[in-house]
Amino acid sequence: MQFNHFDSQGQAIMVDVSPKQPTLRTAVAEALVQLSPELASRIAAGGSAKGDVLGVARLAGIAAVKKTPDLIPLSHPLAIHHAAIEFMLDTVSGRLQIQCTVRAFERTGVEMEAMTGASVAALTVYDMVKGADKSVEIGGIRLLFKEGGKSGTYRREGAAGW
Repeated sequence: MQFNHFDSQGQAIMVDVSPKQPTLRTAVAEALVQLSPELASRIAAGGSAKGDVLGVARLAGIAAVKKTPDLIPLSHPLAIHHAAIEFMLDTVSGRLQIQCTVRAFERTGVEMEAMTGASVAALTVYDMVKGADKSVEIGGIRLLFKEGGKSGTYRREGAAGW
């Protein structure tokens, strides 16, 4: 397996995507946040001292999608055409699943944008609730789905809905 972000001398490079034809690219990524059931119930009820936790996390995730090239050194600046953050909160288990969907008509994929959006949304949830509970855990950041481009469609096995 060869990594494409290195030249023949092992130097880091930005991949040249200029010869590629633009196609519609879609990616969906998730991040998982483990909360206590009590904290999850407070978030579901909108009862955080800092306000609407999920609303703020949604905005942070979407903003992060657009800032991905500023955060990931070799990613390409893209014209993002759609970015959305969705939450699935189980107040019994305290499990919060965050999904970020990104679309663009581009020469390269939007997987990093989707993963960045999901990650920053999760970090924002932590930031907003850490005063109430510092034991919140973030994990499970992964690509669920991507389509478009030369490599075709990818669906993570077992990913519900994808």
